[in-house]
Amino acid sequence: MAQITMKHLRYFDALSRHRHFGRAAEASSISQPALSLQIKELEELLGAALVERGARQISLTGLGEEFALRARDVLRAVDELGALARASAGPLSGRLRLGVIPTVAPYLLPRLMRAVSDRYPELDLRPREAVTPKLMRDLAEGRLDLALVALPISEPSLIEHVLFDEEFLLVRNALDAHLPIPPVTELPAMPLLLLEEGHCFRDQAIAVCKLPPSPMGEAMEGSSLATLVQMVGAGIGVTLIPEMAAEVEGRSAPVALHRLPDPSPRRTLGLVWRRSDPLSDRYSELAAGLNEGLAAK
Repeated sequence: MAQITMKHLRYFDALSRHRHFGRAAEASSISQPALSLQIKELEELLGAALVERGARQISLTGLGEEFALRARDVLRAVDELGALARASAGPLSGRLRLGVIPTVAPYLLPRLMRAVSDRYPELDLRPREAVTPKLMRDLAEGRLDLALVALPISEPSLIEHVLFDEEFLLVRNALDAHLPIPPVTELPAMPLLLLEEGHCFRDQAIAVCKLPPSPMGEAMEGSSLATLVQMVGAGIGVTLIPEMAAEVEGRSAPVALHRLPDPSPRRTLGLVWRRSDPLSDRYSELAAGLNEGLAAK
């Protein structure tokens, strides 16, 4: 007699997240007809519909929504059993899924991957870039093992390990390089460029500059630090970037970078992981090793 398999659960989990057969099939590395067949087979095994199929997108039935939550719990538990087995087999090895925020990934990830590879040659690091809210969801739901984010997250179910602090730098058009460096208190009066909503660095910049949470459309926005710096180079305004981005972005446009007067704004970066993860002690060792590896520039 046919039974529900882990394959069924993983494919249905992908469909429940993407709400689209084509995107779910792509994420699962199978063809769309094959995914559709697996979902149909799962529904036949259950004797009930999980999916309402529309012309362009799908929705889940009431049973489908509940089944998706239960399937996700099962998949997370199975992944943690695998982690438990790895924990008893010596140094960290195998796949490690690491989430990284966009204001860190382009600048720190290559050095971080080298530091991890040097210490754990058997570890297969799989980085994934996304904004903090998505990383936290993926971490909580077991799709990530670790996340490199701005701290604090202040979530009781997560462990936080500080890696380092870094300053924010002011970016102005190169023609303004000779002008006095303004204090942070004067930045709200300037045409300040911010990252679009969803980026934690945007929230940090708003807090530093004491802007309203939603600056009423007055602040201009960009999708990345690179975009903001190019806009500054074009004479549109000023912006803030983290110090780690200075070397790359400072030479990409005609801009001048300045340290702000004390007390200079800064952020704290670190790793977070689930407190319940069987590899939690190993992640603590990994994080401590990264403290040393990243400090040795």
